[in-house]
Amino acid sequence: MDIILASASVRRAELLKKITSNFKIKVSDFKESDIPFSGNCGDYVMNLARGKAMDICSSVKKPAAIIGCDTIVYFNGKVLGKPKDSVEAFQMLSDLSDNTHEVYTGIAVINTETQKISTEYVCTQVKFSKLSDVEITKYIETGDPFDKAGAYGIQGAASLFVEELKGCYYSVVGLPVNKLYFMLREMGVNL
Repeated sequence: MDIILASASVRRAELLKKITSNFKIKVSDFKESDIPFSGNCGDYVMNLARGKAMDICSSVKKPAAIIGCDTIVYFNGKVLGKPKDSVEAFQMLSDLSDNTHEVYTGIAVINTETQKISTEYVCTQVKFSKLSDVEITKYIETGDPFDKAGAYGIQGAASLFVEELKGCYYSVVGLPVNKLYFMLREMGVNL
């Protein structure tokens, strides 16, 4: 059975390699804006992940396990997506400074042979140290915040901002490998 990652994320591909090197990538064209946020972060990321996985189902001809994922940052009652510009990135990072926020990653696995769909999510709490305006500006100038939810990547230069983490580090990067490993096993995927 093929394993297909429905994501263009280099970080997710790197993490999936921790489980198996035998997978393919098919980028999903699913529009995240099609799923409204109803206030439940877990449901939201699972629905987004399911949408991404379902989007490529029709293009897969051989039996496969399709993996869809989505990650959001949640702080103060708001979902922080990818910043549209440096002003928004600065605001997000200023808000997260000296505060604890939550990172939710949803996973959907579809077995195209059995049509079974499994969805799960992981929530991790991340505490940032107090950041100066200069630190935030320097980080934004690296260009790193612009393709990441919450305007930061924990695996890069923003690792310096993280004072404490409760939960799964890999979930914050974008793919909770432990959760995915057991989901794939439960779906009958031999790894």
